[in-house]
Amino acid sequence: MATKLHRSHDRGAANHGWLDTRHSFSFASWYHPDHMGIGPLRVLNQDIISGGSGFPSHGHKDMEIISIVLDGALEHRDSEGNVAVIRPGEIQRMSAGRGVTHSETNHHKDRSTEFLQIWITPEETGIEPSYEQMAIDASKIGRDQILPVMASPNGGLGGVSINQDAIIYGGQVDAKTQIKHVLEEGRVGYFHLPKGSAVLGEVILEEGDGIYLFGSEILNITFTNDGYALLFDLAEKPA
Repeated sequence: MATKLHRSHDRGAANHGWLDTRHSFSFASWYHPDHMGIGPLRVLNQDIISGGSGFPSHGHKDMEIISIVLDGALEHRDSEGNVAVIRPGEIQRMSAGRGVTHSETNHHKDRSTEFLQIWITPEETGIEPSYEQMAIDASKIGRDQILPVMASPNGGLGGVSINQDAIIYGGQVDAKTQIKHVLEEGRVGYFHLPKGSAVLGEVILEEGDGIYLFGSEILNITFTNDGYALLFDLAEKPA
């Protein structure tokens, strides 16, 4: 298997008081030439926001922005009039398109919220901004040994719709769960463990670790602790 391991302690890190964050790929003031993303996957941040705090309104253009809440609740507001609260077990997708402003804040005043912030470069630029949010059915793991689809191109395989040839699988997993995934020729991938631990082939992965995946492979993953997993199956395009 052609892989490149990315340990948790090698991620970028910043603590702004109200925000404690980890960057899997180069972001903001943290730059690492070996970690610029993979395929169209450009940002994978694990953020913890203090109670009553959050990201004030700011702008984006031509980016697929995905939020997944691990703990707590995240409140979303944008210039298109969308207002929503995202909770564990749900996924949010905002296509910035030709331009949108939005804020993401902790819905709770007295406790922190932890979430994953994901950016994927779009296949088509200049589109109308759009928003989508849905709950993800986690029951598929035990039935067919694959992680649930959280997002897919135009929603064709399930999950929220992405304007890119990218599929995101993920969800909560129990210890001893086993999953399989076929990474086709000409595809690349990234497996990330924001919570828990697992073994991919012979590679031991701990909480916060990630692994770059290249080439045609059958992935066999066994989870050794309860946790949360993300698997990106991506077109092989420059990040």
